[in-house]
Amino acid sequence: MKIKVLGCSGAKFPGHNIPGFLLDSDLLFDAGTISSVLDEKAQLKIKYIFITHAHLDHIRAIPFLADNVIVGQHEHTFTIVSIPQVIRTIKKHLFNSAVWPDFSLIPDPNHAVINFVELKIGRSLEMNGYTITPHKVNHTVPAVGYLVEDRKKRSFFYTGDMGPSSSLWKKIGDTKLHCLIIDVSFPNTLRKLALKTGHMTPELLGEELNKISHMPGQICIAHIKPQYLKEIQKELKSMKIRNLKILKDGDLIRI
Repeated sequence: MKIKVLGCSGAKFPGHNIPGFLLDSDLLFDAGTISSVLDEKAQLKIKYIFITHAHLDHIRAIPFLADNVIVGQHEHTFTIVSIPQVIRTIKKHLFNSAVWPDFSLIPDPNHAVINFVELKIGRSLEMNGYTITPHKVNHTVPAVGYLVEDRKKRSFFYTGDMGPSSSLWKKIGDTKLHCLIIDVSFPNTLRKLALKTGHMTPELLGEELNKISHMPGQICIAHIKPQYLKEIQKELKSMKIRNLKILKDGDLIRI
């Protein structure tokens, strides 16, 4: 498995792209960043977009991908996949013909650029040789993370935005994660803010890792607020967690 990090930042600043993780060129996990990183040919390879939750920094690039398909007169469609609450929010507040055209009806309802597929929490979907399972995470809005397993039993879990959760790790159970891509948005001094907004700090990360049956082979840190990057880097380094990596835009995760 190869995951290209299109964006991994917790805020939009120059040189910092918001979340987008591209698996094997056609499966995208969150869509904060697409068209500002991928050329037209690469954009048209995307077939499925798995959304963790409907906050703007995780869905922002979807409208521009749809627009690029139409303007380029390409016969290409893609599918947004998530839990029902997330899809309802995207339809109601984004593709509502007021904020942005409803690309589930364009160019016509039978040949729309965007399709939607709803997933039930804990119910797996088989796709492209992968088993993809959404698991509920602790955030301020309905949200899931995605467990992705291939036929060789290699796996990763992408949390999206999340705060501490005991139930999540119980659901994943004895799954041996080769890679964990996890939110650490704030420094330890902002623990209260992290908990209130459904995010993590380095200390909270350490507490979560103690709940996991098997330590992941790689621990990849995402969603850092750029304003606190140096502080968080220092705090994570002091924890001396084995196989920990702070992600950067453009990184390639190999599993």
